[in-house]
Amino acid sequence: MAGEESAPRLAELFPDSVVAGELLRSRGWTVAVAESCTGGLLGAALTAVPGSSVYVLGGVIAYDNAVKEHLLGVDARLLEQQGAVSEDVAAAMARGAQERLGADVGLGITGVAGPGAEGGKPAGLVFVAITSPGGGRVVRLEGDRGRDRNRANAVVAALRLVVEAP
Repeated sequence: MAGEESAPRLAELFPDSVVAGELLRSRGWTVAVAESCTGGLLGAALTAVPGSSVYVLGGVIAYDNAVKEHLLGVDARLLEQQGAVSEDVAAAMARGAQERLGADVGLGITGVAGPGAEGGKPAGLVFVAITSPGGGRVVRLEGDRGRDRNRANAVVAALRLVVEAP
């Protein structure tokens, strides 16, 4: 409608999606994602970039532990012992996405988006993992900034991991 301001594009909200895409393309790498608390937001940010089909293979929204286990290969004992929100589970999700989708880079996100705690873990606690030809890394995010911002911060952290990948 005339006079209506247009909403920002997803790539504008997550500018590192463009930078990450350029890096992936320049290295000839492909990426696959495994997302829990972000519910597909990382995949959406990556694919908001024109030409992303060259490097984005796909992803799994693994909200339920059974999906983490059966589609991504996360060990059931790990989920039972540590819960879904842990550094090791994020790393396993990233590896699972990488291996099961045949990508060079795997990204995994698991956490408590909020509102409120889950399983004794506070809202805003998120683990973001990458596995790539240069190795793996997991970052921990803390501090509840509200559900939408917690999810967005996780996506920003994942994109930053790609940009910083060795």
